[in-house]
Amino acid sequence: MVAAWVLRDFAKPLLEKIPWIVRDAAHFEFDDKWFGQQAVYRLFFGVMSLVMLGVKYRGDKRDKYLHHGNPLLKLVLWLLFTTLPFFFPNPVVDAYAHVARVGSGIFLVIQMVILLDFVQMWNETWVGYAEEEPSWYWALLAVTGAAYAGALTLTGLMFYWFKPMAAGSCSFNVTLITLALLVVVLMTAVSLHPAAKSGSIFPSAVIGLYCTYLCFSALQSEPKDYVCNGLAKQITAASGSTLALGMLATLSSVVYAAFRAGSNTSLFTLEGSEDGGDLEIGEQHTALLSEAGLTATSAGLDGAPVAAPTSSGAKADTTDFTPVSYNYAFFHLIFALASMYIAMLMTGWGSSMQDMDRIDIGWSSVWVKTGSLWVTSLLYVWTLLAPALFPDRSFS
Repeated sequence: MVAAWVLRDFAKPLLEKIPWIVRDAAHFEFDDKWFGQQAVYRLFFGVMSLVMLGVKYRGDKRDKYLHHGNPLLKLVLWLLFTTLPFFFPNPVVDAYAHVARVGSGIFLVIQMVILLDFVQMWNETWVGYAEEEPSWYWALLAVTGAAYAGALTLTGLMFYWFKPMAAGSCSFNVTLITLALLVVVLMTAVSLHPAAKSGSIFPSAVIGLYCTYLCFSALQSEPKDYVCNGLAKQITAASGSTLALGMLATLSSVVYAAFRAGSNTSLFTLEGSEDGGDLEIGEQHTALLSEAGLTATSAGLDGAPVAAPTSSGAKADTTDFTPVSYNYAFFHLIFALASMYIAMLMTGWGSSMQDMDRIDIGWSSVWVKTGSLWVTSLLYVWTLLAPALFPDRSFS
């Protein structure tokens, strides 16, 4: 992410010296922003996901030598796969840019699913605590009230910042802010409806606050010269600390979502396809070894000593058949999607309006975040109504 940020703003002198990049672009006029986009698009990661396909047990050499061990080897491979894309011709990179737009959309949906799962788990955990200690109900009430207060406060600030007095009607901004407020009201009403048996006002408040933030983030992404973007006139290029904090918050949320999604494979697998089947296979391997008079061990990977052969002349199979705790290929795929999303943030989703020292600015970003607001709210309403609409199915 840091490399993409630096290369976007300062890669032009380097790319100008690479003949196949400049030669392929000779038929049109290019500027600093074009060079920045080319540099960002050449930082993509997906090879590790392919390499890790089929890793089911901790005894797999790919687990030992690539995923969990050999940091020096991983550093060398990282440098290799970071350098190699700069030898690709421009048409390949342009094709990747189109793929990255799709991959970024998938990553955004994954972020939404993670948020919904986190909020529901938060609610269930605190309700469980409250059943033993009623004072937890006050904590739930306090967070719920704070979330609604935050949503209302942010809504008022958006009317102040994005509907300046001298800017005219600013109908687009006013409509988007009003609809975001109605979304909060609608989600609250649905969660309180008798049909939503698993509904609760606490998740509605937190998701409502997040949707309000998405609305604010969308309006903040409007071009700085847009007359209705009053906040852009207050946050100038001189406000370096403000811009840095905003970028850091954005990138931190991406990192958290990638780690959370990559290591939580069960959240994105169909019923009956989780790793429980691998556990049974591992137990079958262990049983077969026991019948042969051998002992399955972890080859010292878990700190336990390697077992000695149980019979003379027999060599124990020290392969560890313990199933991995998550899908390694899926873990690296999530980070590949995250790298696509970062590329879109850095380039304004391929927009030519992305300025130096800024990320995620332009009308493309506005519409992506607006879409995220609607998808998030629809997903949450679906989680409330789906059990009532399909009573024969399990949504646990």
